[in-house]
Amino acid sequence: MAEPHEIFKALGHPTRVTLIRELENGERCVCELVDTVDAGWSTVSRHLSVLRNAGLVEDEKRGLQIFYRLSLPCVSHFIACLDDPSQSTLADEKPKRSACCD
Repeated sequence: MAEPHEIFKALGHPTRVTLIRELENGERCVCELVDTVDAGWSTVSRHLSVLRNAGLVEDEKRGLQIFYRLSLPCVSHFIACLDDPSQSTLADEKPKRSACCD
């Protein structure tokens, strides 16, 4: 598993976030992902490699095709939280005051 800063770095490109969102729906072959992000094979493969190296996705070769799936599903929850912070379980919690402010 990559360090947290490496995971955030891997999520730092919109195409990679789009790929994560697509993989939330289940595993996909590279050809399906190419159509989803409207980019070339080499571009999608490079982005998937970054995500794989960060431990966010894993791949499996079947015949001539490579399939990808999320290996760290909680990252999709994190992205969803960023999209709509009101859905966070922490949204209803009151901020805690530190002891120095009492």
